[in-house]
Parts: sequence; C-alpha cells; structure tokens
Amino acid sequence: MLIKRGILQAFYPASYTASVLFLEATSYTLSGIPVANTLDSTSAIAGAICAVLFFDEHNPQDAVVIAVFANGSSGFPSPAPGRVTLLTGYQQIYDVSIPANSTQTFSLIGGSSNIPAGIVGVLYKAFFTSSSVGAFIQLAPHGASDITAYASIGNIAVASSYLNGEGILAVDSAGRIDIKAVSGTCIVTLYTYGYVM
Repeated sequence: MLIKRGILQAFYPASYTASVLFLEATSYTLSGIPVANTLDSTSAIAGAICAVLFFDEHNPQDAVVIAVFANGSSGFPSPAPGRVTLLTGYQQIYDVSIPANSTQTFSLIGGSSNIPAGIVGVLYKAFFTSSSVGAFIQLAPHGASDITAYASIGNIAVASSYLNGEGILAVDSAGRIDIKAVSGTCIVTLYTYGYVM
C-alpha cells in the first residue's frame, strides 16, 4: 500500500469518484478514483489537496481518496460541511392566507435570507392564526409524497388565537417547502434562522 498526495480536480457525486492531479507527476491526472464515504460535495472541493491510498501501486485504478484538506486559501469549505449554520432571523413569509385544505409552495433560498442554494434543510420558526377551531398547518419539502410525515403546528383551540412552532425542516433540491392549511383557512408567518448543508 502507498499513500500519495494530489490536487483534487473534480468530485462526481453521482458515481462518488474523483479526478486527481498528482504532485509527483503534475501532468498526470487520474480519473474515476473512488472517494471515501466520509467525504461529500461540501468538502470535496476542486483545488483542495487530497490523500489517495493505493492498495496496489502498480494498478492506478485500485485506489481511494481518503482525505481532502485546504490548499492555502483554496479548497476550504465555507461554511464547514455537514453542520448547521446559524443566521440572523429572516422573515420569509408574512401573513400569507392559505385556504382550507390547500397547499402553497415557498422558496427559502437567496436574496436577503442569506440561505445559499444546495441546502438540505432550514431552521424555522412559524406561527399562524385561523378563525376555525381545530385548524392546523403541515410543513414539508416541496412535492413530498406524504406531507403528514413532516412538521405540523396546531390545532387551534380558540378561534382567531395564534399557535407557534419551530424546528428543522427538510427542503427539496431547489430549497422549496410546501405549507398546507388543514380544517380552516390559516394566516401563516414563517422565519428562517439557519440552514443545513
């Protein structure tokens, strides 16, 4: 076995492989190298230095990228991967009226929210009111096959009172969520204050 150092040229999440430029032979790039499951697209950044373990140094395809690390100021993930990033609270939705038993879709990325594309979830605080006793809301990633499998806030015990809730909510690949009003029209406000990459 042999460990060599290289510069990560590209990471391919669909096949979990990478292309690496080796420092000993700066004109030689090896493609299709498997990548350790501990790495992902938030940490396997082009330009990062990487360690490649060769099980058989005479067979360049019998190898695995086992680690990546910063190359000076490049190849350093920001924010750090796989962690929750906390932000200043931002009002995404304000007093949106969702008719009874209807679903509306909202995008939570971009703009002044400071939430980047590529997230997998958000930290949220939401509240709603309804003139219908028993009304509640359901929140889920956009297009979820079962909206009831995710977050819900409710049921209104007194007409026109407010109910609050907070948590971590998954989003779809475009950073969108669905909110459904159940058993009555609901007036919904939602803030985000962080995200998960």
